[in-house]
Amino acid sequence: MKFTRRQLIRKSAHFAGIGLASNIIPFPLYAENLNYGPKEGLARLHWNENYYGPSERAIEAIKTSSFKGAYYPDHLVDYLKSMIADYNGLDNANIAISAGSTQALTILSQVKARQGTILSTGLTYDVHLSLAKNSGARVIRVNDNEDMTIDLQSIESLSRKNVSVVFIVNPNNPSGMIINSELLRESVKRMSENALVVVDEAYNEVTSEPETNSMVDLVRDGYNVAISRTFSKIYGLAGQRVGYMIGQPDVINEIRFNGTGEASLSMAGVSAAIASYEDKDFMNFSRDKINQAKEIVEIGLKSNGLSYLPSETNFILVNLGSIDADKFRDEMLKENILIRGKYGDYHNWSRVSMGNLSDVQRYVDAIPKALTNLSV
Repeated sequence: MKFTRRQLIRKSAHFAGIGLASNIIPFPLYAENLNYGPKEGLARLHWNENYYGPSERAIEAIKTSSFKGAYYPDHLVDYLKSMIADYNGLDNANIAISAGSTQALTILSQVKARQGTILSTGLTYDVHLSLAKNSGARVIRVNDNEDMTIDLQSIESLSRKNVSVVFIVNPNNPSGMIINSELLRESVKRMSENALVVVDEAYNEVTSEPETNSMVDLVRDGYNVAISRTFSKIYGLAGQRVGYMIGQPDVINEIRFNGTGEASLSMAGVSAAIASYEDKDFMNFSRDKINQAKEIVEIGLKSNGLSYLPSETNFILVNLGSIDADKFRDEMLKENILIRGKYGDYHNWSRVSMGNLSDVQRYVDAIPKALTNLSV
């Protein structure tokens, strides 16, 4: 008897439920003494995690797949590729699965560094850029505009000058701001004539219009464009380390053949990603909680006279005025609240992630004391 992909997913979830109902997966006693997440009383608002994840489907998949943890998950990796390819109107050859999106980004930056200059924005997620630079790559960072938006015009101009790859994060991290989709799409088309353009869409599913904001249609249309995504954000699977790259087959092969790639993936992580990928209910729930948290933070910032950048992500970048962001971070830590410190030359900008609502409220309540202590 043959099953469609969707029928197989439902059947797998059914058997997982039977296992859980039968209590055949007891929670080990030793685990009660381990801190798998933040320690008790600590508000962890610095890594853009989704406190509400993983979803129930993902947890069932993680538990059930653990019984087969002795095996490599190759067949599941192929299955996840087919899910992503089907959803985006592409083929498996257009998909590379990696240990978080950072792994694929890092491999690609190392490969492209051998072919020419790497071009990127100023204030942005840059782990892969730093690693490439440490390996001898020439990396050009284009300063942002005065309002901290990405200087797309200057990037496009420089992309014509012996550049092998352009990296753009949209929505951007840590600013949280998003580029107008039509403006970005036309610019990426032009840049892709001279270089590979990688758009990191780690926070795409958090935005108000994920489909409109994505550049994945350019891959379908054959442009020299790659899209980076992750299960670490809205899916709540940061600890499972699963991400993926969508691109033309030659780009995907560069990722697969120049790093450990899919050999770095775990059975539990890939199983959780499969269970989560089309879980719209959980994604909508998470997006709603993120927006509730942002509203609490925005009201709290305004009441304390602080401004912030408009965010399409699960974090907000706050302007502290004359206050040093590292010192503000340290004051928050005294209240058992973890947030980010300064970014490069942006000494007075502080990023706070949206955790559970009670932790976010603790952050807001701690702002007056922190500001007072730092103004003395």
